[in-house]
This record gives sequence, C-alpha cells and structure tokens, in this order.
Amino acid sequence: MCGIVGFTGTQQAAPILLNGLSKLEYRGYDSAGIAVRDGERLAQVVKAKGRLGNLIEKTDEGKALIGTCGIGHTRWATHGEPSQINAHPHVSGNCTRSGSGEVESEVVGVHNGIIENYTELKEKLLKHGYTFYSQTDTEVVIKLVDYYYKKYNLGPIDAIAKTMVRVRGSYALELMFKDYPGEIWVARKDSPMIIGVTDGETYVASDVPAILKYTRNVYYIGNLEFARLTPGEAHFFNLDGDEIEKQTTEIKWAAEAAEKAGFEHFMMKEIHEQPKAVKDTLGSVIKDNAIDLSSVELTEDEIRGFDQIYIVACGSAWHVGMAAQYVIEDLSDIPVRVELASEFRYRRMSLNKNSLVIVISQSGETADTLAALRLAKEKGITTLAVVNVVGSSIAREADKVF
Repeated sequence: MCGIVGFTGTQQAAPILLNGLSKLEYRGYDSAGIAVRDGERLAQVVKAKGRLGNLIEKTDEGKALIGTCGIGHTRWATHGEPSQINAHPHVSGNCTRSGSGEVESEVVGVHNGIIENYTELKEKLLKHGYTFYSQTDTEVVIKLVDYYYKKYNLGPIDAIAKTMVRVRGSYALELMFKDYPGEIWVARKDSPMIIGVTDGETYVASDVPAILKYTRNVYYIGNLEFARLTPGEAHFFNLDGDEIEKQTTEIKWAAEAAEKAGFEHFMMKEIHEQPKAVKDTLGSVIKDNAIDLSSVELTEDEIRGFDQIYIVACGSAWHVGMAAQYVIEDLSDIPVRVELASEFRYRRMSLNKNSLVIVISQSGETADTLAALRLAKEKGITTLAVVNVVGSSIAREADKVF
C-alpha cells in the first residue's frame, strides 16, 4: 500500500515530508516524490525511482526545496510500471520549467488507492484536449479535478465534490491548487487518511507513525468526505459541499511501537516481539484468572446466544482465522466458518442471522474486509473487529472492537 504525507505551516515542508515518508517505508514502495510550494511561487516537484534515499539525496535532504506547504508520496505500482515519470506527485498540466523543477500547473496531487473507471475518465478528458504523460490512474483523477475546476470556476470545493461523484474506486487524495497557496485539499473513500493539527501547523498522512513526532491530536476523515487544510486548521465537507463539524482524537500509543526498534527489517521485529504481543493481548482480557471480554463489549449472554461464528479476513489474517477455527470449535462447541473477505463479499451465501462475524485486519483498512463488515452489518449480524490500529475504518464501524 502506498504512503502519503502532507504539511502546511511555518516550518520548511520538505524535511518534514521526507521524515514522514521514512516512517511509512514498512508499507513497501517502488518510487517516491514530493511537491513543495513557497507562497505564490509555483510548486516544485521532485521524484525518484527506487528507495526513498534516492529522493533524499536528490533534494539534499529536503534543503533544495524551499516552501512551507507540501505533499509527498511513496508509490507501489498498480497502473503503470515503476518509473520516475509514473511516480507521484502528478500534475494537471504537462509543462515543466527546466532546471528549477517548478511546474506550471493548476493542480498538483498524490493518491492512494485504485480508480476503477480511469480508462473511461481518460477518454472523456482526451476529448476535452487533455494530454497524458504517464500510465497512471492518478494523473487521470488530478486532471479530472482540473477539468471541473476550470469548467465551473467555482473553486476547489465544487471541483473536488464533482470529481468524487464521478470517480469509482478507492482513494486518499491530496491536492494543491495554484490559486490557493498554503492550502492542502484532501478527499477520502475507502483508503486510510488522518489529519493532525497543532499550533499553526497541519499534517496529513496515510498512517499515524508519519506524524506522531509532531502532534498527537488527529482528525479521522470519514468516507466520502473532503477537507481544506490551512496552517493549524482543518475544515471538513460532505459531498454536497456543506461544512461538517469534527472533534480531534488524542493518539495515546508510543511512536516506538510503530518503528523498527533496532531491527534491520520490520519482519524481524515482528518475529521477535511475538511473545510480548501474545502476552499483552491475553493480559488485556484476563482478570482474576478468567477471560473478561467486557472491554470488547461482548457479554457472556451474547456469546452464549450465538449459533454460528464466521471469521472473515484476507491474506495472513485469513490463515489466523483457519487456526482459530479449530480452537474456537474445540472450546465452545459453536460451528465456525472461515471465509476469504473477497468471497464473503461477492458470492451469494445463506447467513445465519443469529451469528457473530469476526473480521481480522492488521491495518483496519483492508478494502475487502471492510466491505464484508459492512455487508454483515446490513444484514443485521453482530460484528467483532480484531485490528491493530485504533481509529481505523474497521475499528470505527464494527459493533465490537478488540
């Protein structure tokens, strides 16, 4: 999964963006890039294929880019091969001023997710005179924002809302408009994004570790919502363009928990911390030598009332479910079915209403698992999420959360 970061405030943006991207390296990526603006000046865009270190070297650790507002991205290729030209940020125009890295472009942006109807949208934009330099779906959505921005001339709120209605797929989108210096505009559907605020500074990222060094007060932007970010402020809007109120949440866990802690690789760290993870997990629900799930909001009467348990997950989380099936059936005498989230989501199957659906997701943002959770809730079935990220989409939407 790609990583995104953003900053607007009084400090130089580039070093903050590069630091944030370094905290998201665990996600995997094949290229990286940042765009920085200095007041009324055009955005400076720098991209590099390969490791983040290549981008850090190319920008002299961020010192080569002057400006207090910027966005950044680490890309994992979906549409288009790994290359510098396919790396984010993308721009709505095609003109680059040689030497300076500045781009004469109305809109500059980065994007996590997949735009499912990008071919259809690209054909529409080609008919309206747009040309394309990359193979990415992201360039298409940036130019679609530009199209609506210029066509209706009503500003970013209208352009972003119209784009969100037109696009099918998933996205966490960051945009900078040439006419709005010092501002970052963001939009979200089914891809993770958080916004952090502190005195005179605003941060945005796809995961908490990227901003924990700077602030612990965050907003969770909801599905199909977008926001205008200015130094120290965030203003949220729904698809109708109406402003909506949100409260900040304080992140209480330590930044060290999301870092490599001296290990060369995150996988090595995770292998070595397994005993502690098991101990901490069990310790959180064992009281007086008995299991107490009150913190998960599961009562004994509820548990006794379930006729069936479904465990729904993807990838390695699905393998966890397979192991859990045997243990739960042995201990509880309740039948358990383990389903891949994509199968649970798409195939027609008879579901026992008097059951518990357990969804497992490390990130709490796995797209198929989130869709399966929503399906179970639509059918009135009790849901329990087992996740690793407080405040993630799955954690917020499930009936019970562990």
